[in-house]
Amino acid sequence: MSEELLLNITPQEIRVALVDNGVLQELQIERSSHRGLVGNIYKGIVRRVLPGMQAAFIDIGLERTGFLHAADIQEEETDPGSETDVETRPGHSEVRNVSTLLHEGQEVVVQVIKDPLGSKGARLSTRITLPGRFLVYMPYVPRIGVSGRIESPEERTRLKGILKSLIPPDEPGGFIIRTLAEGVEEIDFSSDLDFLRRLWQSIRARLETHPAPGEIHRDLNLALRVMRDVMSDNIQRVRIDSRETFEAALSFCQGIIPEVVDRIELYAGDRPLFDLYNVEDEIDRALQRRVTLKSGAYLVIDHTEALTAIDVNTGGFVGRRNQEETILKTNLEAAAAIARQLRLRNIGGMIIIDFIDMEDPEHKRRVQRALEKALQGDRARSTVTQISTLGLVEMTRKRTRESLAQILCEPCPYCQGRGIMKTPETICYEILREIVRETRAYPAERFVVLAAAGVVERLLDDESASLASLEEFIGRPVRLQAEATYTQEQYDIILM
Repeated sequence: MSEELLLNITPQEIRVALVDNGVLQELQIERSSHRGLVGNIYKGIVRRVLPGMQAAFIDIGLERTGFLHAADIQEEETDPGSETDVETRPGHSEVRNVSTLLHEGQEVVVQVIKDPLGSKGARLSTRITLPGRFLVYMPYVPRIGVSGRIESPEERTRLKGILKSLIPPDEPGGFIIRTLAEGVEEIDFSSDLDFLRRLWQSIRARLETHPAPGEIHRDLNLALRVMRDVMSDNIQRVRIDSRETFEAALSFCQGIIPEVVDRIELYAGDRPLFDLYNVEDEIDRALQRRVTLKSGAYLVIDHTEALTAIDVNTGGFVGRRNQEETILKTNLEAAAAIARQLRLRNIGGMIIIDFIDMEDPEHKRRVQRALEKALQGDRARSTVTQISTLGLVEMTRKRTRESLAQILCEPCPYCQGRGIMKTPETICYEILREIVRETRAYPAERFVVLAAAGVVERLLDDESASLASLEEFIGRPVRLQAEATYTQEQYDIILM
């Protein structure tokens, strides 16, 4: 693999692109006007406890209260020597009644685990975690965990042994060994431990003096977060087009990951960095509903309130052998493309994939394996079900931040996000019916219809006979006036 990180910095936003062999794989955007909150720590006040929902609303000093579920409330740990995988979250097997854990007016220390989305406030947890390069510190959980993505039992045992040798018996809290730690040595853990201990000490000092509600700790900005969380041996080069951010990244990496400093370079070319790698065009394509594949087949990606539906179509791909072989090749190509689109668009939550129906069970297994393999490179955790008899795959992908479309787009003001508009003919008939209703309800000598130019033109042309019949029926004249600022569905009827 030959991966590169591209950082495009402006005063308004930070954009980070992960490019693999010249192909955009992942894009993250953070705007200065509304930075993401995930990872931030707050001292909050419980405003409402909802036993029926097993949750509480927490005032953390933002516009909307945050949502804290009972399953995300840290309970006391009594076994400091226990070990667990990173996926295991204490308290999730049996959730205690929220009323016994919280009461209104109580002060709580919480961390944002999911950004506000739409009308929903931030999702919160009292399980505080502080990520370093190779370790995640859990100040309130005296456990040692290992990322489930480190599969080798020997490597897991080796890493635990190194970490235990560095932690004093009276060390408060616990640690999770991150995936990036695979293959590291004692010196790497030592620097991470020092960094995380100093960070927690500064946070504790603020907790003791800072009033509630308010922010206690803000996570690094996007540029430095990717240095901490994304940098790996696979990334051959990091190119940054801002001298200030370049120097900040160098300083940050020299402190915690000095081995990557020589891979970071300042880009000072005349051509914009993202144009150089064709990233801008890829962003535009990532906002389209239809994704064309190299073979001529295509995907259709539709978002609803509850889930994202992805449909696979053969399109212009007819294959060279038989129909089953064509379908298999299309589905295999689609599986890789879907995994890439999920990362690129940052689609989370429930996802339904409608592969083309396959008769051969072995073909289904091959497509299933191809999808799972393609998802292995995704840092967001996903769960995939087996292909059903209808060719459907149900999967979930962890969602913590807004998708690319939610960051860059808003619902169309003309169709209100429906994706369709009423035809001029439909609007004409609505206007004619409305005039009849107005005639029966209110006295008027004449009517003036204000509408979009296309609607007025149709009333004067194709529907002129209908309009004349209406005037004869109601016994009053109807005058039409085109309004350049009106959308196709917008009209007003004025009684004179």
